[in-house]
Amino acid sequence: MSQIQAPITQDVLTIPRKLPEGARNLVGLTRPQLREALIEIGTPEKQAKMRVNQLWQWLYHWGVRDFAEMTNLAKDFRARLAENFVIELPEIVSKNVSEDGTRKYLVKIAGGHEVEVVYIPETDRGTLCVSSQVGCTLTCSFCHTGTQKLVRNLTPGEIVGQIMLVRDDLDEWPAPGTGTGENGPRLLSNIVLMGMGEPLYNFEHVRDAMKIAMDGEGIALSRRRITLSTSGVVPEIARAAEEIGCMLAVSFHATTDEVRDKLVPINKRWNIETLLEALRDYPRLSNSERITFEYVMLKDVNDSDEDARRLVRLIKGIPAKINLIPFNEWPGSPYQRSDWTRIRAFADIVHKAGYASPIRTPRGEDIMAACGQLKSATERARKSRAQIAAETGS
Repeated sequence: MSQIQAPITQDVLTIPRKLPEGARNLVGLTRPQLREALIEIGTPEKQAKMRVNQLWQWLYHWGVRDFAEMTNLAKDFRARLAENFVIELPEIVSKNVSEDGTRKYLVKIAGGHEVEVVYIPETDRGTLCVSSQVGCTLTCSFCHTGTQKLVRNLTPGEIVGQIMLVRDDLDEWPAPGTGTGENGPRLLSNIVLMGMGEPLYNFEHVRDAMKIAMDGEGIALSRRRITLSTSGVVPEIARAAEEIGCMLAVSFHATTDEVRDKLVPINKRWNIETLLEALRDYPRLSNSERITFEYVMLKDVNDSDEDARRLVRLIKGIPAKINLIPFNEWPGSPYQRSDWTRIRAFADIVHKAGYASPIRTPRGEDIMAACGQLKSATERARKSRAQIAAETGS
């Protein structure tokens, strides 16, 4: 363990994306932004609120992409919209379907960059794992995504666009004349911000995208069906409670600062004590029931009985559940998955202390879609080519 070192979080300046010339994309605009955009093209202020409501429903409830199909809008207004705006989503480059039904999408965004999005179907829900950055600023030593450097933050449209793309693929937009919930349980019922990137390092864009997803006139997912996962960006945790109010998950993974410094290097900036102090306030601030502590099980690193007992002592007084995640191995990873008997023994100690301690069933491992495995295919290919060149001396 002492030989595995990871640098502290990179201090990088994210280069903002240049706005494209020409028509403005409506996807990702908040209601106030959409209102301003409509007024700018000559919509009377008295009509603007009504027009926002109409457009919102077409975009986010019905999933319509063509202004010509928005039949409750006057023809001349539709023509003006088409002249000034576009409705564009990121592009699906490829889709892999796992033996267990998990779908992994490679998605291209503006500038030709790629992110990965994962849909996990279960009997009672369908969870979409959404990316918030291209690459990641964090260098967590057990995470494959963290080996790909940050390129840029995703825009609100690129974040909410992932949800819309997958609803397209699942054919889940309601048919005209029906409500969202009339055809049985929703296929895409939950969102987890656990894909590529640290959501709290792209706070405003994540917030705006989730506000769109939670809006009752459109995609209409309740805040309790959205979970934001952070590695522990302490200054933004209270802000997330106040401005987003969704459920919170924390990539915890260790019970001492010495081990967590190596696994989650952001711990060198905000240590376990500082992080737990912020988390104690979160359920009260956001009215969430409990915080999820994510704990990846690494053989002989963080999986002892003493670790389990220390974990229980640390989180005392915080409404919590502990998600135990069997490590998902990736090429070149420096760790191994804990043995199943060890994972179950760890879970038993946590459970007997009064905390839910589900062991997450690994999903999509055969298509590299499991937790900690996400990394765009082009990055993987580039790395393997470089390795081949090094090995052959070319």
